[in-house]
Amino acid sequence: MEIVIASQNKDKIKEIKSILADSRFTFSSLLDYQDSPPIIEDGKTYFENAVKKAKIISRFTGKIVLADDSGLEIPALNHEPGIFSARYAGDKATYKQNIQKVIEKFKKLPQNTSKLAFFKCVIALVYPDGKIESAEGVCEGEITLTPRGREGFGYDPIFYLPKLGKTFAELSLQEKNLISHRSVALRKLTTIF
Repeated sequence: MEIVIASQNKDKIKEIKSILADSRFTFSSLLDYQDSPPIIEDGKTYFENAVKKAKIISRFTGKIVLADDSGLEIPALNHEPGIFSARYAGDKATYKQNIQKVIEKFKKLPQNTSKLAFFKCVIALVYPDGKIESAEGVCEGEITLTPRGREGFGYDPIFYLPKLGKTFAELSLQEKNLISHRSVALRKLTTIF
């Protein structure tokens, strides 16, 4: 059985495939479907965006589709960047530009502001018959204003885990997959294991 991962983000695809390496499915992604329809992520929640992506790609491929919508939420910044995490500094923003925007906004806050942050992820699984399964995962940490580490992607260099004394970007993929928001959400969908 094949599941199509509704993403062209190579980093996200690699992480999902790694987490699901022991499942009974094989995986492809939108990188394997160059003519896939464009998807405008205009939902107001992670759930809406994930389901929209999965439905569109399931209709296009006729296959089971897994879609992820995730983001970094910082309470001190009114939960920004949130659902706009991938395009926080603009539609074509790089990881580095998005990180820089978070750091710049945070530096304008009072010095004693809480650095509490959460990574949130919603996974939607849509079947060709229209059936939908979903799950949410959360990982709690803090923002560090000094990026650290070379692993991971996105905001990983500034997402600090006090219990481990490391950022996500300082963890190996295997270590990150034990605790990440994406891993938590995927493991809740027991039908894919």
